[in-house]
Amino acid sequence: MSIVPSLFGGRRNSIFDMDVWDPFKNFPVQYSSNVSNETSTLVNARVDWKETPEAHVFKADLPGIKKEEVKVEVEEGRVLQITGERNVEKEDKNDTWHRVERSSGKFTRRFRLPENAKMEEVKAAMENGVLTVTVPKEEVKKPDVKSIEISG
Repeated sequence: MSIVPSLFGGRRNSIFDMDVWDPFKNFPVQYSSNVSNETSTLVNARVDWKETPEAHVFKADLPGIKKEEVKVEVEEGRVLQITGERNVEKEDKNDTWHRVERSSGKFTRRFRLPENAKMEEVKAAMENGVLTVTVPKEEVKKPDVKSIEISG
């Protein structure tokens, strides 16, 4: 008996059968037959966004992509955009593919940054397949407090 119920039909013997379970097997969405692997989207360009006292830090996992294949842009309206492309591996007539799980194609991730972002000081670095984009924050002005003497 499966610990995880089957929502889309089909039975699973254990929670470790994820490799063969296809939740979209009977999904009622039709895909166009003229869409090739070359135009598929890199849906798993995962990005973490954390805020520190000094900056907003974005980390994107982009394994196998060179820094020349990635573009980081800042648009009007405080929008950070990360785009890139992973090219399809060249096929050889003698190759026999048993499984293709790595995505190829173009990807785009966009983030609207808060008011305190210093858009003119954005920095990006790539190391070991991880893109790190740092957006410094403006110092928060502490409001001036004026004491009012109480008469009476």
